[in-house]
Amino acid sequence: MHWSATEPKGTTGHRRARRTAGAVASAALLLPLLGAAPSSSAEESPATGLQRAFAAAATEYHVPQSVLLAVSYLQSRWDAHAGAPSVGGGYGPMHLTDARTAIAGAPHHGDGTEDARGDSSRPALLPDTKAPEDSELPDRLKTLTRAVGLTGLPAERLRTDAAANIAGGAALLAAEQRDLGEPLSGDAADWYGAVARFSGADDTATAATYADDVYEVLRAGEQRTTDSGQQVTLAAQPGLSPDTAPLAGAGLRTVSAEGTECPRTVSCEWIPAPYEEFGEGDYGNHDLGDRPAAQSIKYIVIHDTEGTWDGVLNLVQDPTYVSWNYTLRSTDGHIAQHVKAKDVAWHAGNWYINAKSIGLEHEGFLTAPDAWYTEEMYRASARLVKYLSRKYDIPLDRQHILGHDNVPGPTTSTIPGMHTDPGPYWDWQHYFTLLGHPFHRTFGKGGGLVTVLPDFDANRPVYTGCVTKGEPCVAHGSSEVRLYSRPDVSSPLIQDIGLYPKGDASTTGVNDVGSRVSTGQRYALAGREGDWTAIWYLGQKAWFENPRKQPTAVSASGPAVTPKEGLAEIPVYGRAYPEKEAYPAGVPVQAVSPLPYKVLAGQRYAAGDKVPGEYFYAPTFDTTPHRVVIGTDQYYEIQFGHRVAFVRAVDVDLVR
Repeated sequence: MHWSATEPKGTTGHRRARRTAGAVASAALLLPLLGAAPSSSAEESPATGLQRAFAAAATEYHVPQSVLLAVSYLQSRWDAHAGAPSVGGGYGPMHLTDARTAIAGAPHHGDGTEDARGDSSRPALLPDTKAPEDSELPDRLKTLTRAVGLTGLPAERLRTDAAANIAGGAALLAAEQRDLGEPLSGDAADWYGAVARFSGADDTATAATYADDVYEVLRAGEQRTTDSGQQVTLAAQPGLSPDTAPLAGAGLRTVSAEGTECPRTVSCEWIPAPYEEFGEGDYGNHDLGDRPAAQSIKYIVIHDTEGTWDGVLNLVQDPTYVSWNYTLRSTDGHIAQHVKAKDVAWHAGNWYINAKSIGLEHEGFLTAPDAWYTEEMYRASARLVKYLSRKYDIPLDRQHILGHDNVPGPTTSTIPGMHTDPGPYWDWQHYFTLLGHPFHRTFGKGGGLVTVLPDFDANRPVYTGCVTKGEPCVAHGSSEVRLYSRPDVSSPLIQDIGLYPKGDASTTGVNDVGSRVSTGQRYALAGREGDWTAIWYLGQKAWFENPRKQPTAVSASGPAVTPKEGLAEIPVYGRAYPEKEAYPAGVPVQAVSPLPYKVLAGQRYAAGDKVPGEYFYAPTFDTTPHRVVIGTDQYYEIQFGHRVAFVRAVDVDLVR
């Protein structure tokens, strides 16, 4: 093995001293357990095989093992996913991409009846759910083919053999380093340019953001047991400072972030959704607004695209389609903004939520459990959400950071058509850990609430219908927990009369949210029996398995609501609209329409914000008649079922 000692131009004495220390550290990192010579038993342990594969690939291709580990962590968190591709067609720990085998663009989930605007004052907007058309595949989706040429290994082995996949990634990194004219140095600080190019990004900002994230992992270090039970460790290098100069010669295009509302820690570009008239009275695909001056922004809604990046961008630029505020790319976390935060995008299927939310679409597929989300996309999304949270004072909790599947139908007739993304395979606990707000126990025994908190990897409920209706989906980690009518897995699932008005039972269908709860959601405790816990849910006592050895929920405290004394039941609403007296002349009164559900006497539901009724009237392209109507009636947001809901404050008492 040869580690070049060649210094880059402009190196100073203190840089040279740090280089020497770095080379020593990198040599140590070639040891399987990092930082110390392992015992022979540890070296031969099956659980450390992946660690040894990183060491072997680093040696063969003259790449610092620490760099190889950090790049892999940012792509896959060292998971192999049993050889299944990510949403971007990436395979294995190094996320080598072969988009020819990736999932094709698909219609957005749902039955085609969700009105993305969700405003009953206008005709329903039901755009074509045609599959988006992709343009010619970019180079970032072809890295596996390149790795075949560099290693001589067959493509199938690079897809399914973790050690071969790691070797392919090491070969690509070494090739990028050589293409930049840089030496195959033993110092991790010298690989910034190669790491940036490994991202596959075609612009400098995205490549630099990716490389910065890799070096953040290098400085912090990581340790994890992978999805195949492998123990992998990356020792922290807190003083590591990379040489960023080689990126200037990487030949990447420049993308301006001008006009975007993004933090500096992500790569972002402005790809606007059209605001234009077409047809007779039609216009698309959002409404101009004045947020937060005229109305507050209270929610961020997490979606997945059900299509690939290029095709989805084509859709959001179609004035006859719908819109959302941001799209995030899987391979490198790149972000496109389409609608300004001051304006109202049509994304959630509920006009009250649309008018008070920002929508983020993540490149992904709900019904493909093995089509995993990359770590870089999770991190980019978390940085964007933290930025938006600070800017608009949005709390980082599951009452305000909603999945599209948590948005209620605004009226009874809309409930069956509401969308169900990002679905059970979005890792909410990992996401909130990246947001700096991981879920945990907030009360000792006897707390009146519980927070749903299964172990994502170990929690594997059976879902059906991913490929064929009624057929089981591939077993996979999940953020969601199933609910039963009694503390017995053979008992019926909880019924959802909104989804099944004829009384049909809920199902295990991957898109059926009628009888399941999700990580981070809080519910009022209704009982315990052995390894089972009961909560109040959709007006019923719902049971889920919660064994001590592998808990799926933890104790919590906080406010809850219960019907006022003397009321046998109270109505539940899908939107918090004002009373009719609040509407000025010229603004049609919107019905305060209850949903088919009831909160019964004695039941309790975890409560979020207390808010006044509010309605944004925006039926025309011309903004002159637009109005924000705010009433005196107050509502509480509650965690009622899988989706949130609202109850009138005059109907309930707040309890703790």
